[in-house]
Amino acid sequence: MTLLLTHRASLDHLTAPGHPECPDRIRAIEQVLGESRFDALTRAEAPEGSLDSVTLCHNEHYVDELRHIAPASGMIYLDGDTSMSPGTWEAVMRGVGGAVAATDAVMSGTHHNAFVAMRPPGHHAEIAKPMGFCFFDNAAIAARHAQRKYGITRAAVVDFDVHHGNGTQDIFWSDQSVMYCSTHQMPLFPGTGARGERGEHDNIVNAPLAPEDGSAKFRAAFENAILPQLQKFAPELIVVSAGFDAHYRDPLASLNLRAEDFGWVTRKLMDLADTSAGGRIVSVLEGGYDLQGLQESAAAHVTALMGA
Repeated sequence: MTLLLTHRASLDHLTAPGHPECPDRIRAIEQVLGESRFDALTRAEAPEGSLDSVTLCHNEHYVDELRHIAPASGMIYLDGDTSMSPGTWEAVMRGVGGAVAATDAVMSGTHHNAFVAMRPPGHHAEIAKPMGFCFFDNAAIAARHAQRKYGITRAAVVDFDVHHGNGTQDIFWSDQSVMYCSTHQMPLFPGTGARGERGEHDNIVNAPLAPEDGSAKFRAAFENAILPQLQKFAPELIVVSAGFDAHYRDPLASLNLRAEDFGWVTRKLMDLADTSAGGRIVSVLEGGYDLQGLQESAAAHVTALMGA
């Protein structure tokens, strides 16, 4: 059984007109997951997360600072890409709460897996720095929460967003209990994610792809670089940074994947989770900026999670 967590607060994080990371992303996902083929999903609202959860991954001073600069009106820019509106703080904290609630549901066995359809995304947020539309790293927080509350010794975060998750890599660089695996287009923002970036304990697996590489090379990167390392690591929980901006329609990249590729990689990760993690997968939304591409890809991902 698959749990879907969302909250309307996601729509209240406003960005400048024309900004790709906009509320319509969530509306697009809600529309497609509202179709009758998804009736079997269990649906729940993402609760507000706690600062205690956030500081599992982020510096306390950074968290305090972000909370205090959140505007009561208007918009403030933290960098050229990343801004806060009056609704941002609640959206961010419900993203955290959704990731934690999804982890609780999956670790306690009430659901096989879960998808958290919230924005803003999180995987570019470093230990003490927001960037690339991101404030707090929900996928990283989910992994650390599972370790703290349920005592698991090995968690994996697998990221197929087209941009490298520099934040997740930063958080787990010297943590041998978490493996971070990423496929991403290079060169592309944020410029990290070279194959040689392996973490202090060989716990980082980067499989960079070139522009126009397409489906075959994406699948080969998983088959040859990522899945064998994950299998050896034998995670007790897999957290997915589910970015859909590698889709061929996406305006921010040119990896040229199809919706079926996201279904394929999801099933591969489910097979692996079945062998070491009791099937436990928590998936959190990252990028995906063409609304049609996002709908097709999220639908393929959730269909796979549902076992269809």
